[in-house]
Amino acid sequence: MAKGYGRGMPGMGGGMNMNMIKQAQKMQQDMLRMQQELQEKEYQAASGGGVVTAVVNGKHELKNLTIDPEAVDPEDVEMLQDLIVAAVNEALRKANDDAASQMSKLTGGLNLPF
Repeated sequence: MAKGYGRGMPGMGGGMNMNMIKQAQKMQQDMLRMQQELQEKEYQAASGGGVVTAVVNGKHELKNLTIDPEAVDPEDVEMLQDLIVAAVNEALRKANDDAASQMSKLTGGLNLPF
């Protein structure tokens, strides 16, 4: 067997490797817990001065959509569609921003590809 192979990483003690493994396992557990919490959270956003409100969850599912009757103009359906899209997209952006913020806290700002 070649020198240095099969005995862990050269120059690092076994205790150091076990400590790194324990830290990685804890981070994995924390990440799973955080992902579960994020999936259960709800994010709300409004558009058109509040005439359209969208609520999404952390799984990016639309949970609720409220449309004020004032926003319903049969002559301008496109405006209502735009308001709906804007509210849903803003709620989804909030969910993404919160997930990124929580992940950053967990990883200490490291850009890990999760």
